[in-house]
Amino acid sequence: MNFYFEAAKTLDRVEAKHGSIKGIIATLPEKDRKRTAALVIETLKFKSVLKEVIDKSELMKEERKLTSMNLVLVLVHDLLLARGIQAGDGPVKQAILRHKTRLHGEFQKIKIKRGVVSNEQLAHNGDERAGLIPRYIRVNTNVGTLEEVIKSLTSGGFVLCDPFSLKNGFSKDPHVPDLLSFAPSTSFHDNQLYADGKIILQDKASCFPAFVLSPPATDDSVVIDATAAPGNKTSHLSALMQNKGKLFAFERDRKRFSTLKMMLSKAGCRNVSPINADFLTVDPHDAQFSSATHILLDPSCSGSGIVNRLDHLVETEAEDDTAKDDRLDKLGAFQLSMITHAMRFPNVKKIVYSTCSIHATENEHVVHNALSSEEAKDGSFILAPQHEVLPTWPRRGYPDEIDPEYASCLVRCSPGEDATNGFFVSCFVKNMETPTKKRKVGPVHEPEHTGSKSRKKKKKRLKTDASN
Repeated sequence: MNFYFEAAKTLDRVEAKHGSIKGIIATLPEKDRKRTAALVIETLKFKSVLKEVIDKSELMKEERKLTSMNLVLVLVHDLLLARGIQAGDGPVKQAILRHKTRLHGEFQKIKIKRGVVSNEQLAHNGDERAGLIPRYIRVNTNVGTLEEVIKSLTSGGFVLCDPFSLKNGFSKDPHVPDLLSFAPSTSFHDNQLYADGKIILQDKASCFPAFVLSPPATDDSVVIDATAAPGNKTSHLSALMQNKGKLFAFERDRKRFSTLKMMLSKAGCRNVSPINADFLTVDPHDAQFSSATHILLDPSCSGSGIVNRLDHLVETEAEDDTAKDDRLDKLGAFQLSMITHAMRFPNVKKIVYSTCSIHATENEHVVHNALSSEEAKDGSFILAPQHEVLPTWPRRGYPDEIDPEYASCLVRCSPGEDATNGFFVSCFVKNMETPTKKRKVGPVHEPEHTGSKSRKKKKKRLKTDASN
């Protein structure tokens, strides 16, 4: 029964929002991770149906010893949708089996009522836009080369072509070196290249921050990844640095820090020093870190741009506009504090700030506020121009949310339209020219970043315009 108890505890953590489903699963013991992850994900897919079956059968009402809904969910899942409960006889298993006939009966009633034939038709499979996003893999050049990986893939039956034209097709990405795209349903978890750390499963947009930062591959390079776990961007930075110099990877959460270390070891990142600490507590003038010239910031955000993540399986309560505005304002304030803290490092030359959010509150408004901050006064930090930030990427920042002069410097990805998840990237650079006049950074109209009242005024104005 230990396996089911572990799965139930994992669901408890997911419900308590202790992290993303993927992040929580990554903290599980490696020997049981794959099996536990499969049960957790499948249970979440059928959660609403399973709860209805449990409620209608009055299982927990009649069996008082069953006090954990999540434990009952995983057990009933395996009873109805798998090969039965895979555990030795015990009081909990017997309590479920006493109601086996009733549980099966209620399950069949739901299928008839909904007019479905297969069990899979009852599953909640999330955002349809996820089907438009290819499966991306990044070649980990710390361990192998692009040529070696392509040779291995083609010898294994893959064909270099449009990944959507053939089930086994793949292509080179036009924007990110060493990135390959495959049909969305392609799986690599059992592939030897993945087991050897030669490839890393990473969305295209998630590769942008490290690529834009592009720290120098020299022995004296000092780079900081401020929020490193689970480690994809950190390993990308390490590869771009060719395992040279020093890369400090900060992660404040203990369990995520453990995941980070495992990932970096598998990826062959020899120039990384993982640090279990909050970046915001680091003294910029500490001799160990003060020489950092490049800093990557990918802090906590709303995650509103991610459509192919597992978290779409978690039911969330409807959020009214005021609560949503307040939550985004708090995130924006935290994100701004990360940027201004990074700007205080005396030798920093380049800072990349990114989110997987689609909201201007976390993106353009944070950038605007950073440029207006005391740390960037008199233009000491400016935005890198478009030709230095993915120049051929077509979708840029929203010009109605920040001064249009700066919108072209920003990068946006739209889920369902750009073959990626929703994403945002900005790049601040130290202005090496002697600033003589504080640059204008304010937008051409009152920005939303001033708070929820401004957003409500804007919504009211838009509603009035629409009615005219």
